[in-house]
Amino acid sequence: MFTRNVLLLTGSIAVIGANSLVLSPIASSVARSFEGVDAADVMTAAASYGLATAVSALTLASTVDRIGAERALVRALLVFVVALASAALSPSLLMLCLSQGLAGLAAGTALPAIYVLTAQVAEKGRESETLGFVLTGWTLSLVAGVSLSAVLADILHWRAVFSVLAVGASGLALGVGRSKNWGTAARGTRPTSPLTALRVPGITAALLNVAAYMTAFYGLYTYLGPHLGGTLRLPTAFAGLATFAYGMGFGLAAALGRLIDRYGTLMAATAAFASLALAYLGLAATAGFPVALLALCVVWGLANHVGLNLLVRRLTELDPLQRGAIMGLYSAITYLCVFAGALLYRPIFEHFGFAACALVSAACIAPALGWALGIQRFRADPGRS
Repeated sequence: MFTRNVLLLTGSIAVIGANSLVLSPIASSVARSFEGVDAADVMTAAASYGLATAVSALTLASTVDRIGAERALVRALLVFVVALASAALSPSLLMLCLSQGLAGLAAGTALPAIYVLTAQVAEKGRESETLGFVLTGWTLSLVAGVSLSAVLADILHWRAVFSVLAVGASGLALGVGRSKNWGTAARGTRPTSPLTALRVPGITAALLNVAAYMTAFYGLYTYLGPHLGGTLRLPTAFAGLATFAYGMGFGLAAALGRLIDRYGTLMAATAAFASLALAYLGLAATAGFPVALLALCVVWGLANHVGLNLLVRRLTELDPLQRGAIMGLYSAITYLCVFAGALLYRPIFEHFGFAACALVSAACIAPALGWALGIQRFRADPGRS
């Protein structure tokens, strides 16, 4: 059984992730509340959130190392509550964008704090299992957040969506603040920052893998819906089903964390990244076959979860004294890849189609697979330099 603290961390990721996803399905409803605004204009608020998250992760996440991850998470969640309440009360699109920018500043600190606390509270020998469970918060935000937000907006109002998230974040902030036994944080004598974190041995290769990995995912995921609805002329519900299939695969993979702890991260990394590359190749091959594509979305989610688990665990183990700064770099790269993936894949999708995008994603996984194989060879022959 996972502890109350692990459940709080999972819930925190779910609320933060939900806010990052809910604007898309309710954009039309939001637009109707503001004069002279359409759904595309509303998504400017989502862009504000992503950009602010990346900036915060680079500039504020190192406070996790200075004041402690649990205190940083409580403060970030409280700011998050204010931002969500402000979003719910926004009288204009400008105010909504500013509110989402504030939410992004909070998320850029909260997410690194969550990953640091996960490393602190995980039992010895159950690190990947614990991290895998916490990562299912993204599944909750994807499956429940996206689906329920649209329903809530239709039944009540889009402002109710942000109100519910604000209440949830308030409860989580209270729970984290009152909870004990957050583990022992490693403390250094020197201040940390993104610059000091970049000097940690091994971090450059790890972050490059993260960049390629996230670009592969966000680039392809961005154009999954346009491919299904635009190219294949399938109903919107099918695109939602594909998202659900990916989310279910991602969530089911949490059970594999125990196997990673049992058999080791090297074997798991090689298998996970190879499986993910094959999943992308499979998505390219089945781009014109909706049912097969749907099945592969489940496999995509499974492999992506395991790979993400391994990358995050690797980063948290590089330097315990700078976990906050390191995970800040991770979060910044992740949110920058949301923009980079959409931007870089657009001409590929427009000129060559979804299958070509999937092939590019498969190529992006090659560095991570090469890293796993390289580490495995090094462990087999530690005398090599």
